[in-house]
Amino acid sequence: VFSSFWPLQAALDRKPRQIPLLRGAANPIVCSRKTGWTTGKMEKIPITPRGYKAMDEELKILKSVKRPAVIRAIAEAREHGDLSENAEYHAAREQQSHIEGRVKELESLISFADVIDVTKLSGSIKFGATVKLVDEDTDQERTYQIVGEPEADIEKGLLNIRSPIARALIGKEEGDSVEVTTPGGVKSYEILSVKYI
Repeated sequence: VFSSFWPLQAALDRKPRQIPLLRGAANPIVCSRKTGWTTGKMEKIPITPRGYKAMDEELKILKSVKRPAVIRAIAEAREHGDLSENAEYHAAREQQSHIEGRVKELESLISFADVIDVTKLSGSIKFGATVKLVDEDTDQERTYQIVGEPEADIEKGLLNIRSPIARALIGKEEGDSVEVTTPGGVKSYEILSVKYI
């Protein structure tokens, strides 16, 4: 009966995966939708020097150009009077929220970035490899570079290391065949070449 009035005791009575966030702890316990309860330690994020440079440049532009511009837009909108019906003010505040969110995201990604110089790598397929594949069913050739999640862009041939294709390719060599389970079904590819450029 007493434990229902005592939140900490109620938390301790539950299974360990149900303990709420403990603030101020050396390794706070946090909740992740994918993994459940884990400690607050972050893993390093592999990234190429090109991807790191692109994130750093975007962060500099956001801080030095876009943030001051939106602050000026908010100031100008305030001068127009009543803020409750001022669409310019609300639009500028929303834009400011997006900019600040992206700044925090980029700062976090940069702080956990593990920059890997792929030109110094060799051997079987791993992070940073540029892989030329041929679809064994359609004979269509594709070239992908396996990169970290922040810089992945399938339209540019930058393949997320956590994608099904990249996971199937890791550890394989030139000449090997791989089968990849995709939402569209099972695809078979032959590896034509592996380069670290």
